[in-house]
Amino acid sequence: MPIPDEGYPRLAAVSPRVQVVATTDSTNADVMGLAAGDPLGWPHLSLVLTDDQRAGRGRLDRSWTTPAGTALAVSVVTRVPEVPSSARGWIPLAAGAAMTRAIARQLRGSGRTAALKWPNDVLLDGRKISGILCETTADDPDMIVVGVGVNTRMTVGDLPVDTAVSFAAVGLEADDDRMLADFVAGLGERVAALGAARGDAVAAGVAGEVEAVCATLGRDVRVALPGGSALEGRADRLDGDGRLVVIAPDGAVTAVSAGDVVHVR
Repeated sequence: MPIPDEGYPRLAAVSPRVQVVATTDSTNADVMGLAAGDPLGWPHLSLVLTDDQRAGRGRLDRSWTTPAGTALAVSVVTRVPEVPSSARGWIPLAAGAAMTRAIARQLRGSGRTAALKWPNDVLLDGRKISGILCETTADDPDMIVVGVGVNTRMTVGDLPVDTAVSFAAVGLEADDDRMLADFVAGLGERVAALGAARGDAVAAGVAGEVEAVCATLGRDVRVALPGGSALEGRADRLDGDGRLVVIAPDGAVTAVSAGDVVHVR
């Protein structure tokens, strides 16, 4: 990925290490390998960035690839020893909220909207523009790598499915430096708040912020669950662990911790 003449000054101001690579199979795999070999060299909010990721993965182990130069892939190290293990399910949600806010700032004045689809897809006018995958390793359980993909310059013809969108596809040009700086700063603030509140997402303000940008709540949904089963009902709320509480037509209440959500209406 060619570094712009001006570099990434805003991003460098909020991240202690910005490593830009021309191409890679997976920024998440890169960061996890680099941080394992040199943990002191990869402090909190360090990152790897490219616009040519060849073998990226999304949630549920789906592949995520895009034509070179049309999307950003960034993986951020978060070091979270202050956040109890039981509360770390909020970190992907916090990352989703941070990216939703960052993309919304890019849309100001356009009449378009950004929203979060639980757990951590970002929608532009109801179509997916960004996805997030968080990963950990057994060797360093207090490190969570937050991987994000954003469709930036992908043409309509390059979009893989009709439920996807990019800035370019709606006639907009993203300011990559500002967007990524807003995201990393927002992620850092939310992780710090969770740590200060000992993982209490409500007290940290993280739960309220996620709910405020989440388009899934209050919607009829269909959730494809790990293992092949499915759940349909109304997405009612998030519980204390960040799980999606779905109320079925017969009144049965289920808290979902992982699944692929479709907004029915």
